Amino acid sequence: MHINIYFGDKPVILCNEIDKELNEILHHPDAVFVDEISSRAIKSMLHEIKKEEFHAGVLWHTDLDKLKETFFKNFKVIEAAGGIVQNDKKEILFINRLGKWDLPKGKIEKGEKEEACAVREVTEETGVKDIHLKKKVGETYHVYDEFGKHFLKISHWYYMTCSSNQQLVPQTEEHITEIKWVKTKDIKDPMENTYPSIKDIMSTFFDAP
Repeated sequence: MHINIYFGDKPVILCNEIDKELNEILHHPDAVFVDEISSRAIKSMLHEIKKEEFHAGVLWHTDLDKLKETFFKNFKVIEAAGGIVQNDKKEILFINRLGKWDLPKGKIEKGEKEEACAVREVTEETGVKDIHLKKKVGETYHVYDEFGKHFLKISHWYYMTCSSNQQLVPQTEEHITEIKWVKTKDIKDPMENTYPSIKDIMSTFFDAP
């Protein structure tokens, strides 16, 4: 099992086994492999990420939960929730934020449950209502810097359905400039201009039984 944590477009992969996919990544000359769970080893990895030639990092340990705990201690963790929203025409809802296609999501408020946050954020960012929450699809992870601090955002993603006969209203204060329904056959178009974490969760969604 493994999880991808993105630093921009560069992944650091936490894992408890090396499968074929990870083995191929490790054959890249600018990939970094660490099989030590110490803070020193993790800080060394974080230092390597800053280099322009860095391709990917793989952190391996038999206890994935312990590895995650040790890695996450290096950041202020923020949790968010959002939705993969599908209408009655089987189209998926995408937003354009800061020039990239994205899925609606936002920070979980104090005392708020993941599911409630996901529905609230979809409504606030897109205007979509009468949402039917179906199931959790998975989680994505990415790191960003703000005010001189390092943040790791965990985003919880839920599959939702709703009617297609709705007015879409972009939440401009969240830098959303466009919203559109995308047919499944056209999904590659927004995927060409989105974030790696969004590609991951959409792949999980389409691969689910």
